[in-house]
Amino acid sequence: MVIAIALAAFAACGGSDSSEKSGSTKSARRESTAMESTSRGAAAATGETAAEAPTIHTGAPRVLFLGTSLTAGFGLDDPARDAYPSVLQHLADSAGVKANIVNAGLTGETSAGALRRLDWLLKQKPDLVVIETGANDGLRGLDPDSTAANIRAIIGRVRADNPAAKILLVQMEAPTNLGQRYTTNFHGLFGKVAKSEGVTLTPFLLNGVAGVPQMNQGDGIHPTPDGARIAAHNIWPALAHALAKKAFD
Repeated sequence: MVIAIALAAFAACGGSDSSEKSGSTKSARRESTAMESTSRGAAAATGETAAEAPTIHTGAPRVLFLGTSLTAGFGLDDPARDAYPSVLQHLADSAGVKANIVNAGLTGETSAGALRRLDWLLKQKPDLVVIETGANDGLRGLDPDSTAANIRAIIGRVRADNPAAKILLVQMEAPTNLGQRYTTNFHGLFGKVAKSEGVTLTPFLLNGVAGVPQMNQGDGIHPTPDGARIAAHNIWPALAHALAKKAFD
């Protein structure tokens, strides 16, 4: 019940579809310009997006995180340090796994918005793309089939741009107050897309975070730095495997 309330509250912080549509092109352009102007592994797209990763590895795989406010590090004092993609950069550095992580999280974005700005983001020429999208779709009760179609289209565009790119799809969930049928269908769409498209499905990003008060900010929605570290560790095994040298041979 606590998780359902927390997820339902998240919908109020996601922004409206109309505002997303009107600002998506400008946001994408700002994000692309910001990322292209830096030689670091990650760059800020907006004030709510995590900034540069602290380490540059020449010739290392470039990892693009396409995501929502959870990826951007919304509400964190220092997203460049504490957003979960930044934590993953630190984990990779500590493990001796070379990677340059680009945080392309954008607050309030649906899967349709992610698809619209993808062409700008692919200018980064990523070797690996982590797709964290759909949370706002579920919170707004959007058709799971439409979300699945958007994610498939995202995967298709990534592969058209770089057929060798590795892709991870992050499991997301819908609030239970939308009904069992909806939440079941929403949960299932990620596994179905991963299987049909041949991409790796990671665990739910917020395992051990959603519904745990001390792991969330005052809004009860967005992770604290401790919560973001848990989220990073939820993703790390799949990311580490994808970054293994044999994955890019």
